Amino acid sequence: MSRYLTASKVGLLALISLYGDSVVPTAAIVPLLSFVVPFLLPQALARGSPSCKNGKFSADSLSDVQEATIGHASGIPGRTLWDLFLKKLWEINSFDQLHVFFSSLSLLLANSLDEEQKVTDEERMSVTSRLRFSRSSPFGVFLRRAQLEFTRLQWHDSITLWNRFVLYRNPTLSAWKRRNQGHGKASFDVNLGEPRIDGQEGFRLILYRDIMEAGHGQVGNSTEDIEKLLEFQRDRMQATGIRVTEDMQRRLTKMIGAETNIPALSHYVNFLDAWKSGDYPSSFDNLHRFYDYTMHNRDRTSYQYALLNLAILQKDFSCLSEAITAMHEAISAARENKDLGCLNFSLSWLHHLSKAYPTEIDEIQSSGVLGHDREALGFMKAKAKESGMWGLLSTAFLSEARLGLVNGESVSTALENITKASYVSLVKNVPATVASELRMHSSVFSRLGASCIAWSLDELLLECHFEHFPAEERLHAIALKGRYGTALEKMESLDPDILRTLKHRIHWRTCMDLLKLQHALHRDDLTAADHVLSQLQLSPPLDRETAFPIMVLEVNIQVRRQNYSNAIMLLEKHAKILQAEEADILFRISLMTLKAQIYHQAGISQKAFSIAIRAASLAYEAQLLPALWQAVEVLCQVLNSLEEFDGALKLLRAIMPQVLECENCELAARALSALADTHVGIAGQMLDGSIKQNEHMTKGLGFLEMSFEEFSRGNNIRGQRETLAKKATILHLSGDLVLANDCAARCLAILRTADDEISV
Repeated sequence: MSRYLTASKVGLLALISLYGDSVVPTAAIVPLLSFVVPFLLPQALARGSPSCKNGKFSADSLSDVQEATIGHASGIPGRTLWDLFLKKLWEINSFDQLHVFFSSLSLLLANSLDEEQKVTDEERMSVTSRLRFSRSSPFGVFLRRAQLEFTRLQWHDSITLWNRFVLYRNPTLSAWKRRNQGHGKASFDVNLGEPRIDGQEGFRLILYRDIMEAGHGQVGNSTEDIEKLLEFQRDRMQATGIRVTEDMQRRLTKMIGAETNIPALSHYVNFLDAWKSGDYPSSFDNLHRFYDYTMHNRDRTSYQYALLNLAILQKDFSCLSEAITAMHEAISAARENKDLGCLNFSLSWLHHLSKAYPTEIDEIQSSGVLGHDREALGFMKAKAKESGMWGLLSTAFLSEARLGLVNGESVSTALENITKASYVSLVKNVPATVASELRMHSSVFSRLGASCIAWSLDELLLECHFEHFPAEERLHAIALKGRYGTALEKMESLDPDILRTLKHRIHWRTCMDLLKLQHALHRDDLTAADHVLSQLQLSPPLDRETAFPIMVLEVNIQVRRQNYSNAIMLLEKHAKILQAEEADILFRISLMTLKAQIYHQAGISQKAFSIAIRAASLAYEAQLLPALWQAVEVLCQVLNSLEEFDGALKLLRAIMPQVLECENCELAARALSALADTHVGIAGQMLDGSIKQNEHMTKGLGFLEMSFEEFSRGNNIRGQRETLAKKATILHLSGDLVLANDCAARCLAILRTADDEISV
């Protein structure tokens, strides 16, 4: 395999030589340069070019070159640029002419200062109209490197390049013959024109069997091309966490497998693929193999990165003590080698690890590596500014915003930090953090009760920033949005390539089980709920955001069975865990609200009242509006049970517009049901048959109907039955027996439908 030169690069050299011959008219210069230049620029700059943005052209196929040149006339009448390009290609009609072609590239380069001083006046006067490129220009650099790489080629590699160039050019034989009738099938090599020695036919078959028999074969790639492809795959896997597709794996194996000079980066791509697939032995082996190669060539400069990757690998396979040890060694090595990039990333990763596993990683705080959260984030921001690591600086601002939200601090401060992160990303062009910024914005608006804005941001992420959106975040955005049927449909239609990664598949399976568990509780199918819960408890959740819903649903199962003592014990156990981990204040407030609801259902209203008041107070201080509305809704239920209907009515009227804005079906249905109970309770305190009593009863029926609609939107069968039962009772007490019987019939129909679904 050639290190740099390929047949397609010879084609690009022919195009540049054609441009240097001054036969390209003014109107065709810009289109020709727009096609050629992106292949000569570095990868990061080439992505911004029009041809790369359109994804339209490729130099590896002559059909794309034809499309870019055939529509433009040349300086020679009756000939297009495509005709002149074919002439350039077919003038290289032997291996010797290939050497001549590379030697003639020097004529396209401008003289150096020393050469310019030696040029005589007569030579200056005899300068032709041929263009000369500066040696430091993109064209000049490409020409000089092509010449140098061709000179370095061994004999076997030179012959391979010639054969591949013949295969690359062979599809244009028919087009070339239309202009040159004397050329035949063997015209690709002038030495095969007429037999002059015995055994020449056998010589042809030995050298050009594929071309003489089939006319096609493998054009081949250079080592640099394969390394660029591997770098692209590495960047994509690191950015999105998705494995290489099976088709791409087969292509890479086919491209690399037959070559003796295998790029070391292929071992790293194999490591990432094995790691994402959950193959611990293969990932460990490939990681060691890759860094054995790199450290052999670069001494110890890659040692800290080997330790960094090893720590991340150990963490994903739940070997936390080994991960911490490896990360501490990586930090020490980065300090020793003065590698600020690796040092900052290691400290940032260690900080996030300490927040994800607070109880398991107490030694991080005791070791003094990080210190307190604020100190660690301040240190990372300072070092990121010094070293110009703008992505890390943006991530540090986002981490500070998240820390403030978790601790219940000011929302305005969190928004300020998110704005700073967005500013850094915009000014310093860091697109990889845009998805995280929008996700954090969505979280803030969700905590403020603006669910419409939060969902719009999630839709924006999924539609516009999909490639920079980590797969775990995609699963969260899909699973937590919308109703059960919509969420389940989107989860099942997820890209199969995402689910080939073990971590993502576990996360996807957990989200699916959570949806099914919630749906089973809504149908009051406790047997199915127990089965799904046992599946969820078999494998521990990957993060606290996934573990918390499992905690709540486990407690709800005990509440549905009216095992209030077991439910309180489970809730106290989970609350102690969250308190020890200094978990998100939203989780702690939600558990307090659930605890108040359990005490209310158990008939201990005074204790439920005090807990609901505390939960509402904490939610108000932390500006967690949905949690505040939930706490107030439970508080109103308690007030209804204490026959404090006037206070409950004032509270419910105050929060109802904001509750409906949250677009939470369950919360809105419960609040409307509580409002109906309040009106019915007020009616019960009035004189029978009075106008005010009838007015409150009518309002109660209206709110019950609205509550039924909200329960129907959330597929909550139990809530629908309870609402219809309340409505039938009110109608029966009002003397409207016909409507009461209709409500009872609807309730029985819903119950039968749910039983049929359970039996199926």
